Amino acid sequence: MLDWNDLKYLLAVARHQGTAAASRALGVNQSTVQRRLVELERNLGQPLVQRHSTGYRLTSFGEQLLPLAQQVEQAVVALTQHVENFLRDVTGVVRVTCPEPLVYRISNSTLLDRFRSRYPALQVEFVTSDRYLDFAKGEVDIALRSGDTNDNALVGRKVGDSLWAVYASPKYIARRGRPDSVEELERHDWVGFDDTMAQHRAASWLAQVAPKAHFVARNNSVLGLVYSAKAGIGLAALPTALGDAEPDLVRVLGPIPELARIWRVLTTPELRHTPRVAALFDFLVDEVEALRPIITG
Repeated sequence: MLDWNDLKYLLAVARHQGTAAASRALGVNQSTVQRRLVELERNLGQPLVQRHSTGYRLTSFGEQLLPLAQQVEQAVVALTQHVENFLRDVTGVVRVTCPEPLVYRISNSTLLDRFRSRYPALQVEFVTSDRYLDFAKGEVDIALRSGDTNDNALVGRKVGDSLWAVYASPKYIARRGRPDSVEELERHDWVGFDDTMAQHRAASWLAQVAPKAHFVARNNSVLGLVYSAKAGIGLAALPTALGDAEPDLVRVLGPIPELARIWRVLTTPELRHTPRVAALFDFLVDEVEALRPIITG
């Protein structure tokens, strides 16, 4: 297949009438110019240059390709200029909403350092919340969310999987034992979400499998559940990314298939095309291999 990059060697030889002068203009060695020309001729199936005593000249076929190659060069220059202008315009603040524990994990990775080196004039501001903030009210620009969303006006990309399991502290296990099955959950103490998070899938799941579960504490955030579980007062359903990272917690059941969801990076169609939001959105998608272990564990 044709390597578009090879066209610049054809253009350089045509302009400088020799591979030596072309190599100096391109900042490569002469053998590279000759090799790339040969490769281009092989891919096209036709000779492009002829060597004469006064230097290189284009064949008839090469002359036909020359204006087309110049158009490609002009398009590349225009594209490069467009990207440079885009990067110069990427300034300001991008507000990102996600659960508080995720902010800590992202901030303690090298992800933001790489983003700042690419867009030094763009600031990332986290808005931490376990509830869904409203794009229409201008509360946020980008959301990192797991689970289903009822907002069909948003556009997004999958960046990982959200897995949940049941955890307990060694102190709790020593006092109350550990459940070996879902059927035993109802006989244990629990820490769970309060009424403001009643629609969360973890709350719904526990209400289904253990409707008579005894709650000893309730919180309005996942981080609150982590602290309560570490204190040893009860079991908690937690994301594996958080629970597995806590040395004071033990996974006693799961992952729970019913709680599995996907993580998405989301925004509105309008914001998706603004330079500052597009910069971070595309960066997160490009860095999915680095982002996935942060959000999945």
